[in-house]
Amino acid sequence: MKRILRDLKYLLSRIFQFLLYRLIRAYSLTFRLTVENEAPWMDYLKSGGTVLLCTWHQQFFSAIRHFRRYRGYRPALMISRSRDGEVIAGIAQRTGWVPVRGSSSRGGKEALGEMIARVKETRLAGHITDGPRGPIGKVKPGLIRLAHATDAVIVPFFVSAQWAWHFRSWDRFMLPKPFSRVTLHFEDMIRLEPAVTEEDFEQQRLSIEQAMLPWLK
Repeated sequence: MKRILRDLKYLLSRIFQFLLYRLIRAYSLTFRLTVENEAPWMDYLKSGGTVLLCTWHQQFFSAIRHFRRYRGYRPALMISRSRDGEVIAGIAQRTGWVPVRGSSSRGGKEALGEMIARVKETRLAGHITDGPRGPIGKVKPGLIRLAHATDAVIVPFFVSAQWAWHFRSWDRFMLPKPFSRVTLHFEDMIRLEPAVTEEDFEQQRLSIEQAMLPWLK
């Protein structure tokens, strides 16, 4: 009986994820989307370079529609082992991304090791810099460690919307309103030198954080 209930729960979860993904796709298609500065890092990737795309937790929703374009690379994305993370992982899979389950609070070491292996293989990955629980505007060390271990350039990306709702959540989650003009902007590539000391590492983390903070809504 327990196995039947477990299988039923799994089936219902899969159906919910499928329907939610379709809803997100349909909703995102209403955006009048403009993409800026994508070509430089795409050319670098195509020439054999390795790229880590990163953004704030607040802004990742608006990129789901466009990021399906990268599914051919099978890019990895670290997602927490929480219940919310299970839903997000299902959506990521349907977008063509490979979820790696873990976060700084649970399974982080193992997940980082898997991310490193996948990035070395596919040369493209995404990272939510302050997720999954914040604090907002705080770049976690995992991004820097991942860049060092894979010799990847970091490419922050941001979303701005003509009209948007901001939720009363820890990240002030942003949801563009239907038919809003939405801009997905990629910053220039950032290459980190090897960090000899802990102070070097922290300075690199802070420099990424300071570069990204002006885009936080």
